[in-house]
Amino acid sequence: MTHTVLYIEDNPDNTMLVRRALEARGYRVLDASTGNKGVELAETEAVDLILLDINLPDIDGYEVARRLRSSAKRELAKAPIIAVTANALKGDAEKALEAGCDVYMSKPINLRELWARVEAFIPTP
Repeated sequence: MTHTVLYIEDNPDNTMLVRRALEARGYRVLDASTGNKGVELAETEAVDLILLDINLPDIDGYEVARRLRSSAKRELAKAPIIAVTANALKGDAEKALEAGCDVYMSKPINLRELWARVEAFIPTP
């Protein structure tokens, strides 16, 4: 069974890196470059896990997480959300967790850490 990961990220280089890394492990990757598009995709597609950038061009990742957590789609409201962000100020991790994220990862993306975080929630297919 193939698991689907949604990556909400506005930087195409990061998107390509994560896509290649996760597809190499057998995951299906959907991506969105804005928060609103990410919420829309999450509402219409079956996703097992969401990777979420905090600094997005329309709504920030905190708002995206809040919208996902309040979704009427039961599976989505419970889907694991991993915040992946360059924000490294004191309190940023707590703010992401309070918004509904399950885990906070800082950029630049470490592929071993990414694989470990993803596999902690959904096993390699």
